[in-house]
Amino acid sequence: MSKTTANTSAGKTAETEFPTFDASKATEQFRVLTEKSAEQTKQAFDQIKTGAEDARKAFENSFETAKGASDELALKSISAMRASAEANFAQFEALVGAKTLSEVIELQSSFLRKQFEFGLEQAKDFQAISQKAASDVSKPVKDVFEKALKQTAA
Repeated sequence: MSKTTANTSAGKTAETEFPTFDASKATEQFRVLTEKSAEQTKQAFDQIKTGAEDARKAFENSFETAKGASDELALKSISAMRASAEANFAQFEALVGAKTLSEVIELQSSFLRKQFEFGLEQAKDFQAISQKAASDVSKPVKDVFEKALKQTAA
């Protein structure tokens, strides 16, 4: 510390001490601050890196789930088309063997009713598969998002 003297009105001199700048202490404080900032930056980077990796995995899982659901819908469609084609051929054979007009009308109305019921059943199956796929596809991303929100809140 440096000292300064000043005259007072009573004729006495008073000494005032001013703090001196100690470069070694400032350097140490700056070093500690820099290390702390570097550590916090590293921790933030690690959290971002972990979050990005989790998000990548979630999107990969979602895409694989979507592909599986798409494959299932495609196979279901092919199966439905095959069953419909077979029913049409069977109906055609039955119509060729019909002897009267009333028999043709009865065969055709029965066939149309069965096809309508089959179509409704297929629509319900496609709806169920689609709903399950939508839920399964969004789940991994939803889980990662919720995890990120919890980490941000903490």
